[in-house]
This record gives sequence, C-alpha cells and structure tokens, in this order.
Amino acid sequence: MENKRIIYGRRQGHKLHPRQAALVADLLPRVQPDLSVSAAPATWFDTPKTAYVLEVGFGGGEHLAARAKAAPDTGFIGCEPFINGVAKLLIEIDENNLTNIAVHNDDARDVMAALPDACLDAAFLLYPDPWPKKRHNKRRFINADNLAQMFRLLKPGGAFLVASDIADYLDWTLIHMRAHGGFEWQADTAADWLDAPSTWPGTRYEAKAIKAGRVPGYLTFIRRAAARPGTL
Repeated sequence: MENKRIIYGRRQGHKLHPRQAALVADLLPRVQPDLSVSAAPATWFDTPKTAYVLEVGFGGGEHLAARAKAAPDTGFIGCEPFINGVAKLLIEIDENNLTNIAVHNDDARDVMAALPDACLDAAFLLYPDPWPKKRHNKRRFINADNLAQMFRLLKPGGAFLVASDIADYLDWTLIHMRAHGGFEWQADTAADWLDAPSTWPGTRYEAKAIKAGRVPGYLTFIRRAAARPGTL
C-alpha cells in the first residue's frame, strides 16, 4: 500500500456559511483537477491555455483570483488543504465566472507528482507556514525533494516566486535554492527582494504582516536550463 503524505496544519477552521458549503459541494468537484489524466494540465480546463501557473497554498485565494482575472488565457492551478480558504476562492470563481482556475483541496505534492515535465511557466509559494521551531523545520515546503520537483515542472526560463515575512524562512529558502543550483536568484540590490514585483496583487496574510510591522521579502528565481549545485 502506498504511504499517504502527511499534511501538517489545520484542514478546517470555523463552520462554513451555507453559501460556502453549497459551493464546496457543487462547484469544487467541477473545478478539481483529475490527477489520473496523463494529458494534464491542458485537460484540467474547459479549453487549452497558452500558459500554466501553479500556486502552492493559496490561503484565501485573493492572489490567485486576481492573477486569473488579469490573465484569462493562462490556466492557474491552486492547491490548498484548508477548506475555509478554498471556499473563499470558490466565491471568487463563482461571482466572476473564472474558468481558468483548477482547485486541488489537498496536498500540492500530489498535483506536482501528476504534472508532466516542463509544463509550468511559473509557480508561487506565498507566505507558507514557516514552522519556526527547529524540530519542525523539516515540515517546510522548501526542501530538496520539492525543489527537485519544481525544477522538473518549470520550463527553462520559468519563474518561481517565494514570499515570506519571516527572515529565517527567506534565509532557509536561499540556502536550499543554492544547494539545488537549478534556479538563478533575480536580485542585485536589496530593493529587488524587499519590493513587491510590479502588478503585485497582494494577499490577505501579507496585509496582516505589514500591519503588524513585519517586513515581507520577495524572492524571484528563474529556472536554469541545467542545475549548477552550489550556485544562485
């Protein structure tokens, strides 16, 4: 029997409102990607798209929805195990008729394992759980296995953006990205990683972090044609 991956963290918070519960029951099954389809990701949408983007842990979905509205010809694949956040995104999909979002209400690693090589144009990891206690660091999404998968999935020249308001997580990310060597960090000055990228829609968690006085960092990496371990 295949071992099921462990997902750390909550799967649900408060009880869903009636409208949210109805969307989870009726709309979610229609936008869920079929991970058994070998032609993914093109068959996960009503029509093939010109580009495909993955967001790992989309929270309340505000960033993903904003991106989808701005780029209707791009297929966005969002992964989020927290059902309350999924329900918020489903409201955006329903109200704005967003047909270019596929939603996986479970582990992003399942989606990554199902996707073919070099199929993604970009990927986002925004404000992931920092797991600040040292004994929990191994739970962080940024690790050797996930970076190997991300390198496999992104096209050469594809972008991987990591945002966090936790300095230790940003340092951790740079250390692991350097060890892998498949991604070139796009930063020459502090402004390149302290300032949000242009056309940045923001996230709800980001707004809370800034209000609390925490400083977000934005690390943009470009996938190299071949890995050069030990370099950024």
